[in-house]
Amino acid sequence: MKTRRRRSLALLGGALAAAALPAFAQQPGKIYRIGFLGSTSPTPEVRKITTDRTLQALRERGWVEGRNFVVEERWAYGKSERLPELATQLLQTKVDIIVAGLTDGALAAKEASATVPIVTVLTFDPVRNGLIESYARPGGNVTGLSYEAGTAIGAKHLDLLKQAVPGLSRVAILWNPGGPGQALWLQDMQPASGTLKLELRPVEARSPADFDAAFARMKQERAGGVVVFADTMFFFHRERLAELAIAHRLPSISALHAYPHRGGLIGYVVDIPDSYRRVATYIDKILRGAKPTDLAVEQPTKFQLTVNLKTARAIGLTIPQAVMVRADEVIE
Repeated sequence: MKTRRRRSLALLGGALAAAALPAFAQQPGKIYRIGFLGSTSPTPEVRKITTDRTLQALRERGWVEGRNFVVEERWAYGKSERLPELATQLLQTKVDIIVAGLTDGALAAKEASATVPIVTVLTFDPVRNGLIESYARPGGNVTGLSYEAGTAIGAKHLDLLKQAVPGLSRVAILWNPGGPGQALWLQDMQPASGTLKLELRPVEARSPADFDAAFARMKQERAGGVVVFADTMFFFHRERLAELAIAHRLPSISALHAYPHRGGLIGYVVDIPDSYRRVATYIDKILRGAKPTDLAVEQPTKFQLTVNLKTARAIGLTIPQAVMVRADEVIE
């Protein structure tokens, strides 16, 4: 009896799975084109946590690459000025949907098309950046996942840095004025700095040529630590930024992916692989007929805290136990 029941359930499950397949099951000639617009570069490290995660999640939903969808990719290799051209190239291939990573990629995609559905991921403040009308009702052709949970991540960076550095009172903020949304992020950190009794000292870096002078200025202004903003240019040079922070004995924290693995002291980052897995849900719904304007934009719920103890020793800092017990990963 138990065996027969299991077989019946298995048959029922198979029937339900078949019923759940998207419309292409009844349209064998339709092959959807999914465009990926990336601000960084398709290295194995990057692909592992971005496009590969999305494609795996699509397979789990019954999509088969080459049978009912194909992928078109365009990568800017850190040159944000190329994104508008790359977005146009994707449209010329007749993509049915564009997945745009980071704020600059999302803005370029939206500028290129007001009709093709766009799923954004890791975008900073999509409302104030003009990508959507509201989180609940995006309006237009853009939906997806934002990078921040309101202003919480900037405040969290300040809080974690203060906990890690006893007596901290002055914090440098390394930011790129040309980076989309960074001025807003800097503005949003002000209330938290007051609560934590921290004096913020913004320091600009518009190109890698500015890095040395920026860190020299931090020391001149007697900063006790530095927050390195998430920026495409900074991502490509995160190892150099970590080296400069160590050379100037500045405790640092950043939302850049793998920053502690490149020598940074602390990383507090949105769970990027989880975000890209969730992108598949949006793709799936839109290709089944849902409209972007009806799909609420999600804010992140998972974050990763990483502490590099080797770097802490290099700058003569002992990380308090209160920080260590909260770390998801410790680099020895």
